[in-house]
Parts: sequence; structure tokens; C-alpha cells
Amino acid sequence: MHKKRTIVTTLSVCVMILGLASLGFAQEAAEGGHHADTGAQMKDFMWRCIDFAALVAIAVWALKKADLKGTLAARRAGIERTLQEAVQAKEAAEKKFAEYSQRLDQANQEIEVISANMKREGELEKERIVAEAKDAAARIKAQAEVAAAQEVLKAKDELRAEAARLAVELAEQKIVKNIAKGDQDKLVGDYISKVVTLH
Repeated sequence: MHKKRTIVTTLSVCVMILGLASLGFAQEAAEGGHHADTGAQMKDFMWRCIDFAALVAIAVWALKKADLKGTLAARRAGIERTLQEAVQAKEAAEKKFAEYSQRLDQANQEIEVISANMKREGELEKERIVAEAKDAAARIKAQAEVAAAQEVLKAKDELRAEAARLAVELAEQKIVKNIAKGDQDKLVGDYISKVVTLH
């Protein structure tokens, strides 16, 4: 419908131009122009009008073929589609950004929780190690005290034994000095008689 209206308008303009040109030639002829060349001028004018009409027809055909309005509409639709896709891409990017921000916040919270747990476990491990070290030190101290007490007892026993041995030696020396030859014979005889009696 719109194309038909455009063609009708174009043809109307061409007819109007031809009519105005005819009126111009007619007026020139009426004013006493060259009567002899009027037919030739009309013929030339007609050929020019035909050329002009052909040019207008070619222009209309080219515009129709080019479909300028359709091209512009398609271009506009393409731009609108591109803008819509850009808006959708922006929304998707913002959604992704929000999602990644949320994940990052969640990861930071998890890292803080893990760090706090590791710190707490480290403190507990430290306390456990210190307690074990204190227990080990107490055991070593107790063992050392027991070993020292045993060494003291052993040393006392050794000193007693040495003192007893020395006392025996001193007693023997005194007895040997104080006992005469007869006393020795008597002691030996008593000892032998006791041994005989026991057996």
C-alpha cells in the first residue's frame, strides 16, 4: 500500500513537471518566439521528458530494489537486538559478579573459620605438649630421686661393709697381738672338739 502511494506520488510529480514545461513552451510560442523551431523544441522537450521519466523510473526501481526502508528497519532491528543482547550480557555479568562475590565472601568466612580452628588446635596441641613435658620431667625427677636414694643406700651399705671389714681386721690384729701361743692351741682344741661333737 505504501509502495503504491510512493509510485503514484512520483508519477504525479513527473506529470506536473511535464505539464509545467508544456505550459512554458506554449507561453513562449504565444509571445512570439521562434515558430519555425517550435516542433523541434517540442520534440527535444519530449525526449528530455522521456529521459527524465526513465531516470525517475530507474531511481524508483533502484530505491524499491534497495528497499531502503526495509534496510533501515532491519538495521534498526539489528541495533535493538544488539542492545538487548548487550543488556542481557550486562545482567548476566552482574549476576555472575554477584555470584562470585558471594562465593568469595563465603570462601573468606571458611578461611577465617579454618584459621580459627587451626589456631585453637595449635593452642590445644601446645597445652598437650607442655603437659606431657611436665609429666615427663616429673617422672624423670622421680626416677632420679629413686636412683639417688638407691645410690645413697648402696653407698651406705658399702661403707658399712667396709667399716665391718676394717673392724674385723683391727680386731684380728688386736687378738693376734694379745693372744699367746698357749691360748691359740687351746682355742684350736676347743674348736676341733666342737666340730667332732657336731658330727
